[in-house]
Amino acid sequence: MVKVNDPVPGRDDRLLWRNAVQSVTPLRRRAAAVAPGSGPTPRATEARQTRRQVQPPALDRFSGIDRANAERLKRGLYRIEARLDLHGKTQAEAHHALAVFIHRSSEAGRRCVLVITGRGLSPKGPGVLKSAVPLWLEEVELRRQILALAPAQPRDGGAGALYLLLRRRRAERSR
Repeated sequence: MVKVNDPVPGRDDRLLWRNAVQSVTPLRRRAAAVAPGSGPTPRATEARQTRRQVQPPALDRFSGIDRANAERLKRGLYRIEARLDLHGKTQAEAHHALAVFIHRSSEAGRRCVLVITGRGLSPKGPGVLKSAVPLWLEEVELRRQILALAPAQPRDGGAGALYLLLRRRRAERSR
């Protein structure tokens, strides 16, 4: 046991600390608490590297709009014209439903839609659909219909939903 005035923890204390924190996931990208004099365990370092490699694309993308419209989207100020709830769907069902939803919404001239993935929190990290949907939205066929996207405000589903701002359809030229 460490004495109250002892500034350096003993070997047993460091091992005990490592065992206690090895399965803890830091909140909001905070550095993990590590006992003084001890570096991260090899297992913790490996877990961090694995998480970095699997990170989905950024959940906010504003490539084709000005700052004012990007802020409107992030703040949830656009009127939501359609919603898609993916809860309870398999990956294949969700992927198909998302593609059809975006295509039909675009065809209907909708501007802002909401896609609800759910948080899917588990000890292994975010849910399958929460991780997969941003990747699917990067696919060429879907990306060309989406102008911008952002995480939803809490009132619309928060971390378990995304706002999509769809591109305006160009009017067909009459000949």
